[in-house]
Amino acid sequence: MARHTATVTWQDQGSSFTQRRYSRRHAWHFDGGVTVPASSSPSVVPLPYSDAAAVDPEEAFVAALSSCHMLWFLDLAAQDGWQVRQYRDEAVGRMAADGQGRLVMAQVTLQPLTRFADPQPSQAQLEALHHRAHEACFLANSVKTEIRCEPALDLTGGVS
Repeated sequence: MARHTATVTWQDQGSSFTQRRYSRRHAWHFDGGVTVPASSSPSVVPLPYSDAAAVDPEEAFVAALSSCHMLWFLDLAAQDGWQVRQYRDEAVGRMAADGQGRLVMAQVTLQPLTRFADPQPSQAQLEALHHRAHEACFLANSVKTEIRCEPALDLTGGVS
């Protein structure tokens, strides 16, 4: 099976860490070489301790679900002979408390708008394509996945 990696890095910048006045800005490094500026959401941690211009984990979660769905949709449309010309999804995630009072991503709504070359699929055909894409999407099928944490302590004594 394929293995996917991401390295997340953060460095203290001489803040008042124990008073919780430290920057939440960090970076996501992907195996293809792309680095993405990341931060907590300003709706969770107020400015200036978060960075509104960076991607927050909740946005990334919504984008990942939307992207996975789109990629499956495009593939299935191509297999069925439809000519997709443009695809745009303004996906929205909604946070809410779960049954234990924990804040969770309670709902993600995908809102894909697709442009096709002629012939156009009917609304029923479009909905069927999206249903198949949802059923095939790795991430939509993984939301209930087990998350494991295997921590280690750096005992080298220095901060790099």
